[in-house]
Amino acid sequence: MIKDRIREDMKAAMRAHDAASLGTIRLLLAAIKQREVDEKIEADDAVTLAVIAKMVKQRQDSVKQYLDGGRQDLADKETAEIKVLEAYLPKALTEEEIATIIDEAVAAVGMTGMAAMGKVMGLVKPKVTGRADMGKVSALIKARLTA
Repeated sequence: MIKDRIREDMKAAMRAHDAASLGTIRLLLAAIKQREVDEKIEADDAVTLAVIAKMVKQRQDSVKQYLDGGRQDLADKETAEIKVLEAYLPKALTEEEIATIIDEAVAAVGMTGMAAMGKVMGLVKPKVTGRADMGKVSALIKARLTA
């Protein structure tokens, strides 16, 4: 499980006195634990990947805001955290792979038009979570359904 790997990496970061990685890993474990407590579940790999993807997205937004505000030092810190978090995410999907997954979902639903958006998204989301930007996926689904 990814959670076990994260815990092992935390121990390694402690031994190596890598404060930056250790801090990011502790934040990640806290976010996973918070999700477990909130939803009264045991986080599996899918939940863990969703938490990691959310944290990466938050940091990407922060980097943009820091750069717009002229705070390169804070942007660099967030970028370093993104690198630590992305190490736990699976390889990102290409646009062609995403299109194939969307086409399969549209065929499975058997509908077109915006009425099918929710059903298609429901089939696509579990396959791409943590491997693609959901905003981009949503736009691709919308383009496919209205074409």
